[in-house]
Order: sequence, then structure tokens, then C-alpha cells
Amino acid sequence: MENISRLKEIFQKAVELKASDVHILANEAPVFRIDGKLSKHDGGVLSAKESEDLISLTLRPEYIERLKVEKEVDFSFNFESARVRANVYFESGAVAGSYRFIPADILSFEDLGLPPIMQEFANREQGLLIITGPTGHGKSTTIAALIEYINQSKMKHIVTIEDPTEYIFKNSKSIISQREFGTDTLSFTRALRSALREDPDVVFVGEMRDLETFEAVLTIAETGHLIFTTLHTNSAAQTPKRIIDVFPKSQQDQVRQQLSNVISGVISQRLIPKASGKGRVLACEILVANSAVRNLIREDKIHQIQSTIQTSASEGMITLDKVLADFVSRGEITLEEALKWSDDPKQFKQMVF
Repeated sequence: MENISRLKEIFQKAVELKASDVHILANEAPVFRIDGKLSKHDGGVLSAKESEDLISLTLRPEYIERLKVEKEVDFSFNFESARVRANVYFESGAVAGSYRFIPADILSFEDLGLPPIMQEFANREQGLLIITGPTGHGKSTTIAALIEYINQSKMKHIVTIEDPTEYIFKNSKSIISQREFGTDTLSFTRALRSALREDPDVVFVGEMRDLETFEAVLTIAETGHLIFTTLHTNSAAQTPKRIIDVFPKSQQDQVRQQLSNVISGVISQRLIPKASGKGRVLACEILVANSAVRNLIREDKIHQIQSTIQTSASEGMITLDKVLADFVSRGEITLEEALKWSDDPKQFKQMVF
């Protein structure tokens, strides 16, 4: 009971402080991430046994067995009003846990500060939309807003395939089948292959992670479905190259053709600390796959996409540096913070001054 109370106290403190993450490690005080910055909890240092005992309380029996064999395990669970995505792993021979807190409420595009073009992407009947950016910069939240918009406004069958499930949706106009690796399917790849037999209109793949996932995502998109997914890349312009480079050289010409036919857009996002020191603002670089972009992908001229983004504001495209410069000019973020995230700091200074 003492361990349960202590774990609950740590998690409740995290919710109270609006922490996005909690880290529990041996011989450390619990660590919170608040507005992108780490801070130690003042509840005292945990010994290796104490940290393992607390972490074990979050693990179901089957996860404990998987952890013993695989040395790491992903899963999710509910804590009060929050959904928690967890990764438990071994660090220097001791058990450690990272817990991401996901709000129960799914916010709208407007609430999140997403650009209006997101609604256009969500209203499409087919195509591949990729949300990119570093870990912890709101990709899952953006995807949740997309799915909830469709759920509230259209009669669709939405299939999600995740490892693990993050946001939980309630059926509205749409019906949503949420499939979690380890709980609802024993194979992420098999779940992707089965998706087309589940009569979907919209498919969300939690993350493109390996060659088989990349292949499946392109195949689903080619069959005329609307598909959302996430990827870890630093810019919208370089995302097509990242996808193509996953494939063997012998397949890359074919993949260029496939990708150019199905891609609808890329949103590359960052959460930037506000100048006030409280909270963060969302900065989105936007690539819309118009005919020029599709031709550049098809003809292996991806290095020219950045220039297309810079000159296509009328079509809804915008570079990350332009977004950051606008935030600086409005006083929402500091110049110093913007320079940390700028793609070209030297040119960025010229945009601001």
C-alpha cells in the first residue's frame, strides 16, 4: 500500500504541474518534464529497489514477462483523467520507466493553434498525410485532432494501429476501431496488412518504423484511402527523402513514383517555449503536395522542395523559419529561442531584422 500511495502521489503531482512526462530511475528523484524542461521532484531519491517496486505497479503480468525477455516494453494505461503511455526498460542493469501523460480531452485545430489547412487535409477522401517532428512536440495530439474532426463531422470507419494506444476516442458520427499491438494484435505488420480487410475509410498508423511499415503505408494509400502517420524527421522538405532512403536502391525509383502519387502533405512541428516563460506555442512547417512537389519527388530532385515551400505561400505552404520569425515579431517567443530551432540561423536573423 505504501508503494501504491507513493506512485499515486508522484503521478498526481505530475498532473497538477501539467507535466508531459515522468521519469523514474534508480538512485534518482523522479523527474518531470514541464513545458519541455526537466525538473526533479522534491519527494526524495528512490533506491534501485524502490524505483523497481514503483514501476512494477504499472506493469500487467504479461508485460513483466515481456520485459524479462525483451528488456523493454511499451504499453499504456489510464490514470485518473489522463492517459499514460509508458516505456519500461533496463538502464545500467536497473529497471527504469518513462511515462508520457496524455490529456483525456481532445482539442480542436483552433485550440491547438494548428493552421487552417489541417481541415483541408482532413476533408480529403484519399492521400497520405505525414506529421513529423522531434519526440515530445505534439505529433500524437495533432493526429488526435485530425481523427476527432473526422469523427465529429463525417460518417467514416477509422482504423488506428498503434504501439501502444494513446488517445481514446468515443464514436460520434464515425466508428473507430483502435487496435493496439500486444493487446488487439500480435503483429504490427500483420495488423497493417489486415487493415484493408476491415473496410476502412481512414487509417492511422502510429509510426512508420521499419521497411515493412513503410511498404504497408504506401500500399494502403495507393488503394484510395486516407492515411495519417508520424515520422521522426527534422523538416517537411526532407521527409520524402527519408521515406525513399529506407528502401533498397533497386526499389527507390518505384517508391518515388508511389510516393509522388499518394502524398498529400507533410506537417513538421515544434513546440516552442513562450517568451512569458509559461507554456509553449506550436510552430508548423507545411508542405502541400502540389504538382510541382510531386514532380520533384518523381524526378529525384527533393533538394529543390524547400525552395518550392518558400515560394508557395498562396497554396498554404510555409517554412519553419517564416513561422518562427512571425512569432518573434509578435513577441510570442524570444529571438534566442527561435534561433535554437531555426533551419538557417544566419538567414533567419535577416528575416527578423
